[in-house]
This record gives sequence, C-alpha cells and structure tokens, in this order.
Amino acid sequence: MKKLFTNLTFWVLTAITVGALLGHFQPETAQKMQPLGKGFIDLVKLFINPIIFLTISLGISGMGDLKKVGKVGGKALLYFEVVTTFALVIGVAMAYLIRPGDGVVTAGMTGTGDVSKFQQEADKGFSWWEFLKNNLTIQVLIFSILFGIFLSKFNGKQRIVDGLTYLSKYVFKALHFVMLFAPIGAFGGMAFTIGKYGIKTLLPLGKLMLTVYLTMALFIFVVLYLVLRYYKVSIFKYLNYIREELLIVLGTSSSEAGLPSLMEKLERMGCSKPIVGLVVPAGYSFNLDGTTIYLSMATIFLAQVYGVELTLAQMFTIIGILMVTSKGAAGVTGSGFVVLASTLSAIKVIPIEGLALLLGVDRFMSEARAITNFIGNGVATIWIANNENDFDRAKMNYAFGHLEETEDIVEDNLRFLTEEENKKTNG
Repeated sequence: MKKLFTNLTFWVLTAITVGALLGHFQPETAQKMQPLGKGFIDLVKLFINPIIFLTISLGISGMGDLKKVGKVGGKALLYFEVVTTFALVIGVAMAYLIRPGDGVVTAGMTGTGDVSKFQQEADKGFSWWEFLKNNLTIQVLIFSILFGIFLSKFNGKQRIVDGLTYLSKYVFKALHFVMLFAPIGAFGGMAFTIGKYGIKTLLPLGKLMLTVYLTMALFIFVVLYLVLRYYKVSIFKYLNYIREELLIVLGTSSSEAGLPSLMEKLERMGCSKPIVGLVVPAGYSFNLDGTTIYLSMATIFLAQVYGVELTLAQMFTIIGILMVTSKGAAGVTGSGFVVLASTLSAIKVIPIEGLALLLGVDRFMSEARAITNFIGNGVATIWIANNENDFDRAKMNYAFGHLEETEDIVEDNLRFLTEEENKKTNG
C-alpha cells in the first residue's frame, strides 16, 4: 500500500479522475483550475530547449563521425514523411468507411469561438520561413547541431564538454523534481476542459470523436506496432514503460509536458544520446502522426456534413496540401485549426465556416492527437536507433523488466539533491 501511495502513475490517474468529476459537477469552480494545468506545462517547457541543446551538443561532440549526423538527420526526415503519409491515408480511409459527418445538422451548431481569426491566419498561406521563425525548438535544434560540430573540431573542447555534462546532470535532476507536480497539472487541465466544454458538447459530434479515437488506436496498434516489430521491440512493453508520461500528456492535452522525460527514458532504454537529441525534437515539428490523422479526418468530416462529394483529384489535392501544411502544425499560431483553415481555403470546396462545428469538441480530441504524436516520436527514435545499430538491447530489456526500479529514480534524485544541499549547508 505504501508503494501505491508513492507511485506517480497512481497520483496522476487519481488527479485526472478528480479533475473530470469536478468539471462535471462544479464547472464554474473547475474552470478556475486552468492556471494549474497551464502553469505546469509552461514550467516543463522551460526544460525542453536546454535539454535539446545539451543532449545534441554533447552527443555530436562525442560522436566523432560528422557524416553520421547528416545520415541520421536525413533518415529521420524520410521516416517522418513515410509514416505521416500512412497516417494521412488511414485518416482519409476511416473517414470514408465510417462517415462520421453523415446526418450532422449544421443549423444552430455554431460551436464556440471565432472562426474569423483562423481565416485570417489561413489567408496568409503556409510559409516555411514563418514556420522556422516561429518555431524556437527547430531554431535550438539547428544551433545545437552547429555548436556540436564546432565542439567536435575544437581542440580545447574537454573543459566545455565537462561543464555541459555537469550542467546536464543538474538540469535532469531539476526536471525530476518538477515532474512530482504532474498530478497538479493533470488535475488542472482535465478540470478546465470538462468544466468549460461539458460532456453535453460531445453528444452531437460523438461519432466523429469515436472515429478519431478508433483511428488513432488503429494507427498505434497496427502501423507503429509493425514498425517496432521489425526490430523485435514490443510496443506493449514500450507503452507500459512510458505510462506515466502518457497519463501526463492525457491530463494536460500537451505532448510538450512529457517531452523532456521521454528523451531521458529513451536513452535509459538503449537509444544513443545523439539520436534521441536529433530525432525527438525534429519529430516534435515534423512527425505529428496524431495531428495528421485528425486534420485528414476533419476535412473529410466537414465535406460529409455539407454534402460535398470530393472528386479523386480533389482528394489527392487535400492529401498533397496536408503533407506540407501538417508539418507546421506545431509552429503556427493556432496550431491545427490554422492548418485546417489553410487546407479548406486552398481546396475552396468546403465552407470554412464548418470549423465552428469543431471548436467545441476540439479540446476533447486534442488528448488523442497529443498521445499519438508522443508515442509516434518515441517509436521513430527507437526505429532509427536500431537502424543505425546504435541501440543497446540489454538496456531495453533491463528497463522493461525493472519498471519499479525506474520509477524509484525520482525518489533517488530528490535524495541526491537533499544530500547536496546538506553538504553546502554544513560546508
């Protein structure tokens, strides 16, 4: 029983349940919990770019072979394109098979929010310059690669490397401490979502929600299952290994909340530091499997709602547009909605006003998008690490077989921090 009450997974799951109950029975109070969820996400986001910089810089400087850096980067981008294309095709196929938009009445269903702001963003069109300019993660990724290359060629690099290694250790220690507040963040995020939008919002578009969740599950347990099976890695053991991070992402509806912790766990299960540092941050912007599925399904859904029969040429146009614009979903203001508005504006056959139908339920589907994106980036890293023969299977077997020991690392880190502070105090 004592072990249960010191288990972070237990507390995150409890917090999500309590938040949902509060949102349903006391919606006004629940909406006031938003700062808890947002504050936790903002706090974790502070760690993302420092961890990317430290991981990549140290990894490349110690790699020696700079050709391998370019090879891994190119292979990652190719993997992202192939897998997200599969996600697009599955999303379109499932939307046509289940037809969630049939029978939905648009009259009186205006949703919440203002569609005009998304139209304004969409009118600007997709710009790779804007995407790169607004995406700090990509900027840090590029700078870290260049700095790592500089370090690898710099004769006096050892002092800098030692300093960065020491800093890295304490950054991760601090992250472990912050993750103890994950239940509070999960509670705030879930309470606000249920409190503001309510369960009733789900009913008119319940078929769409079920279709989206079913398609995401199909993608994870068929496509990603086969991707990992190629290198004899069990997706079920992997999902069990990252269960705490998945619950945090579920509670906060943000893949960012679990990103730094995912990077550390991937290293612990056998992926090399440089590959984790390159693939995970790049995947955060270019490997958005869940977002891609949602965008394709939402487009077909709105076509069905308005009775628009898309031709084969229009379907290929939609897929082509989404293959480009979905890559910017993490870096454009308004995220997926702006990308969706851009797509609808480009094909000019589906009324953009249809976005109002999705505004009310979008928050409830963001959990599925975030979790699928999160799992997909981990799977991509494992696959590329194996493909590059840079994966320690013994570490994976140990990590999968000693989950309780892995969870105790947080407690050990806190004990380490306390001992260090005591040493300083006793001087």
